[in-house]
Amino acid sequence: MTYEDLIFELINKDDRYMIMTSENRSAMRNITTKIKNNFIDTGITEQTLIGMAAGLALRGRIPIVHALATFLTMRAFEFIRTDVGIGNLPVKIVGAVPGFLSDGNGPTHQAIEDVSIMRGIPNINVFCPADEDDMLKCLPKIFEYPSPFYIRYNNTKPVAEHSKFEFGKAEMFGEGKDVAILVYGFLFGQAFKAKEILESNGISVRLINIRTPKPVDENAILKAVEECKLIVTIEDHFITGGLYSILAEVLLRNRKTANVLPFAFMNKWFKPGLLNDVLEYEGFTAKQISHKIIKQLAVSH
Repeated sequence: MTYEDLIFELINKDDRYMIMTSENRSAMRNITTKIKNNFIDTGITEQTLIGMAAGLALRGRIPIVHALATFLTMRAFEFIRTDVGIGNLPVKIVGAVPGFLSDGNGPTHQAIEDVSIMRGIPNINVFCPADEDDMLKCLPKIFEYPSPFYIRYNNTKPVAEHSKFEFGKAEMFGEGKDVAILVYGFLFGQAFKAKEILESNGISVRLINIRTPKPVDENAILKAVEECKLIVTIEDHFITGGLYSILAEVLLRNRKTANVLPFAFMNKWFKPGLLNDVLEYEGFTAKQISHKIIKQLAVSH
């Protein structure tokens, strides 16, 4: 099944769903002519897209809107906050090419603050799938959820099979006690490979897929903090407001502290290029991640 298959099946089951886009049809290119009565393209008008979606939601429809993540979350921010967030409307906001997935694009097209600004809006939840398998397994329940969701679209090929989706629950891979790796989105693949490298070096690893940075699974994080020597956060996002900040909030709220190693962007955008080259240049490959973790463990001891 693909994302196209999923939304086509969804519309056939429930006519309330409306598929909307601001001239970003890549995720539904082959079905737009088949869903004419449930499809709207507003053109390059993200603010209009959100305003129209809010109006449709008020009339009993369930809009699923699509645009480039950077423009959707920033250009239309006020409309998401005011029209969707305040009204707690069931609009699902799908951001294309978030984070590293914009690879060859420069800073104007890099959505690396999207998680921060979306989770800051009351009533807006955030879903960051690890890959296509994770996305397709989780989306049916997310689309049904009565409140709004921001979704980081990710159709990359999976490196692991994912479990069923539970709202506000992280997905666990292993119960290691040396290192707990917290990750969301596309970089799950690199984190999974880093886990394999670390385990081949005799280091036990707990990999936690933070599927929903909001609502976040505090119990999974706190258990990792209590049981593991090192906590690692990995995200293609600014360090401010993302997973590292979420971890800090959870620790402070529960009067805890931890030995933390973050992988994130420290006050800079990433250098554009082919995706694999970008990962290598910015230090986010599995090999680079595992090497830095090994060094940090040595220092900690």
